[in-house]
Amino acid sequence: MKQDKIPVPAPEECILEGRNAVQEAIRSGRTVDKVFIAAGDTDSNLARLATLAKQAGAVVTPVDRRRLDQMSLTHAHQGIIAQVAAHTYATLEDMLALAASRNEPPLIVVCDELSDPHNLGAILRSAECAGAHGVVIPKRRSVGLSPVVAKASAGAVEYIPVARVTNLTAALKELQSKGLWVYGTAADGETQLYSADLQGPSVIVIGNEGAGMSRLVRQTCDVLVRVPMKGRVSSLNASATAAILLYEALRQRQGASGG
Repeated sequence: MKQDKIPVPAPEECILEGRNAVQEAIRSGRTVDKVFIAAGDTDSNLARLATLAKQAGAVVTPVDRRRLDQMSLTHAHQGIIAQVAAHTYATLEDMLALAASRNEPPLIVVCDELSDPHNLGAILRSAECAGAHGVVIPKRRSVGLSPVVAKASAGAVEYIPVARVTNLTAALKELQSKGLWVYGTAADGETQLYSADLQGPSVIVIGNEGAGMSRLVRQTCDVLVRVPMKGRVSSLNASATAAILLYEALRQRQGASGG
């Protein structure tokens, strides 16, 4: 196979790195244009991914591993980098329609100006695994769906709808008008997590890693929820908080349905 020594650059959100990220993009049917794979690598899993990419219509090009290192934005490409179609963002209506199609009360996560791509990626992964119907992020002052986010999500970004909105407060009010209750996470929240009723249509708001929720977003919440803490450290990582609330919602909903 001819070796391409000058890979064509692509916009950041059109790059995927790592085996899980590329594999799930192919499986989900996302358009994969080119795949750059470490030349001379005898790893059978890497070879299987190359075959899957070819079957999906991608051009597979072996390149020197040092070239992959130069192309990589995550610094953990695992021998494979793909150029893919730009991610298609969902709408709030898409998320509500997905919940209706599953005959489930909506469960949506809103991320208020997260700056760490690993946090957003981990939240996408937890949201997809817990059966949430979507994740909402703001267009400004927030990490987008970068290669680091995609890799941290372990491929979940291909399956969980993500909406990017201009105004988070307006989005929350729109969801409230559709009957969803907004639960904001705060260390000083008046409601302890296990007393919160997450069985009905719910929005879980996760604040910024340092400052927490912005003032207007906090004021828009219907309930402020605190996660019980017994240790000496006073707060949890944003993605850990999201996972705890998502799985409490899942626990309550499974209990309510007898599942």
